[in-house]
Amino acid sequence: MNLARIAQLLSLFGAVTMHGADATQEAPSPGDDSAIPHSVKEEDFEALFTNSPFTRSLGVSDSLILTGVAHVENDVFATLLDTATMESHVVSKVANPRGWQLVGVGGDAAKIQTWSAKIQVAGGQVISVRYQKPPKKVVRATSIGGGSSGTGVNSPPLSSSQMEEAKQAAVNYREGFTSDGYPRQPPPEMVEKLARLSVSQREDINRHMLGLRNQGLGMEERRKIYENLVDRSTQGRR
Repeated sequence: MNLARIAQLLSLFGAVTMHGADATQEAPSPGDDSAIPHSVKEEDFEALFTNSPFTRSLGVSDSLILTGVAHVENDVFATLLDTATMESHVVSKVANPRGWQLVGVGGDAAKIQTWSAKIQVAGGQVISVRYQKPPKKVVRATSIGGGSSGTGVNSPPLSSSQMEEAKQAAVNYREGFTSDGYPRQPPPEMVEKLARLSVSQREDINRHMLGLRNQGLGMEERRKIYENLVDRSTQGRR
């Protein structure tokens, strides 16, 4: 074998030897298990157990139910109940403090179980809310004049100061009060109607109006509802 051939063979043997050394150097040691997947433990799923994507609410409409619809003159008001917080909301064509606006109502007026309302929430999304009977633990608003108030509002309890305000305003009805929807005293024709009601009737109406104010209903809407309640109460006394 000539020298050139021997040099070629030695060159090839050296390359193989170096590659083998590199491979031996890169191979993980027997005690290194970093490349082996670890077993899954129960605590790894704790976040899913406490906040499952299959059970949590995905939108505002999931907890809202329609509890009532009221027609006052040419305006329509819908009352909603958030069953997650037990908080009531009133919506109309004018956006409420949350930015919710009533787009339309549907269903047979004679069949309350068919009622529905389309609400545009903040951001422009329109959701559909159907009527459901409120949970038993929700206290319905006090009836006005011995009958239903017609608004279906589930108002939170009034504070002691608000209860006192409703009572005082029922006695001093000519002066008006904070929730009747008038910027000052009620007009003479309204004073005349209020004079035909009993103190207890006026107090019931006042409590109802305070509950609506607590829900953020604007002055214009409160005024229309107030006048409607007074008119219905006076008609019942004839």
